[in-house]
Parts: sequence; C-alpha cells; structure tokens
Amino acid sequence: MKISYHSKGDYLFPNLKVTREAPAVIGKYGMLRKTYLQENHPNWYASMTLTGKLNRHLTEVETSAQEMMETLMPKLLQKYPAPDKSKDQLKWVAHMNNLTAMAEETVLMELVYD
Repeated sequence: MKISYHSKGDYLFPNLKVTREAPAVIGKYGMLRKTYLQENHPNWYASMTLTGKLNRHLTEVETSAQEMMETLMPKLLQKYPAPDKSKDQLKWVAHMNNLTAMAEETVLMELVYD
C-alpha cells in the first residue's frame, strides 16, 4: 500500500481521507452499550471509533436487543400469566411492567453489558 504525502513548510503530511458512515439512529440499548464501552473498555471504544465500526456495532446491539425483548415478553407472559385486564387494570399494568423489567434485565446483562 502506497501512501502519498503533501508538504507544508518543512513537514510532510500523509494524504488521508476519513470515510464517514451515514448517521445511524441508535436507541436506548445502543446508547447504553456506547456508554458502557466508553467507561469500561476505552481502548476498544477508541479502536472501533477510529476504524468506523462503532455505529454498525451499536446498531447491531440495538436491533438484537429489540428482537430479544420481542421474543422474551411472550415467553414471560406464558410463564407468568397476567391478571384479567378488564377486572383490575392497575394490577395488569403492574404485572406487565414487572415482566418488561425482567426481560430488560436479561437483555442488558446478555447484550449490553457483556
């Protein structure tokens, strides 16, 4: 691989071009993964940023997390059936919030903080 240079005064600078990816829409899980990498794996984060792979990685984590949530919720509903919504809506909402928290905890531990 040949690198061309341009001179500026007494110095030679390489002619480098940085290719930018299209800005990706990164949701909750992607942002949590980004923060986790910044705080716990700064070298890996810097490497992925410099090579242009960070946005793709965060998008993959986001889509995987969403898919996992979509598959876990029906399984949890089957295992822990919800009370009748028409009789007691508050119990139903509380139950669904608990199931969502259980599914989200699994997603965070397996995808985001792994």
